[in-house]
Amino acid sequence: MTRTINRIGVITLLGILLLTGCSINRDIMFKTHRDFEFDEYKDTARSPLRLQPNDMINFRLFANNGFKLIDLVSESGAREASILQRNGSFIYFIENDGLVKLPLLGRIDVAGMTLREAEAYLEERYKTYYNDPFVQVVVNNRRVVVFPGAGGDAKAIMLENNNTTLLEVLGMAGGLSKRGNAHKVKVFRYAPNGERLIYQFDLSDIDGLKYADMVMQGDDVVYVQPNPEVARGIVQDLAPYITLLTTVVLVISLSRSIN
Repeated sequence: MTRTINRIGVITLLGILLLTGCSINRDIMFKTHRDFEFDEYKDTARSPLRLQPNDMINFRLFANNGFKLIDLVSESGAREASILQRNGSFIYFIENDGLVKLPLLGRIDVAGMTLREAEAYLEERYKTYYNDPFVQVVVNNRRVVVFPGAGGDAKAIMLENNNTTLLEVLGMAGGLSKRGNAHKVKVFRYAPNGERLIYQFDLSDIDGLKYADMVMQGDDVVYVQPNPEVARGIVQDLAPYITLLTTVVLVISLSRSIN
């Protein structure tokens, strides 16, 4: 009777250890319930890139409609700490409030403007100081974080082109991993009002190509949900306890043999 109680106690203890120490599929993030309403995707393939806070812009200023490159360092009399000169171009950072500090103009608001709108706006402002100014603006630091479906693995992909698509960033990240579920590809994106938009696409068949052509924006997160690995997880979790149990049984058997 005592032996039976001891066995039940051991089994109960092992069960508690398994339940408390279980790590099956703990690497799967951003789970959603069945009734979760994802945001409706609207085709943004033709939407122009808009400037946003934390953008690093490459800025060039010419006079006489592009004839003469203006040396902003010597023109302003001093070089700002936040400016890096690279082959006649300068790099500035759009701050969290959407303002960027430019020579002569000071802090001005450019967030929300397209590149063409920003160039036209700056050309108009610089007319006060230069004859027929010509401005070029390029965004340098746009990136997308991609989780390809292997759980904890992630890659930051720089958007060197303004029209980089979802399919392209997945390719640059090495494609979907072996565990990646093509039926559940999530994209997290900031809306202009600061709200997070959550999309989910099914890229498992050719019908998903229209979603694969989605143009990426800065600070997008692409999360491919991993497929659960229940069997492998159970084996990994049980392995140390099976080893412990085998050891205990072996010790008991040896003790009985000696006795």
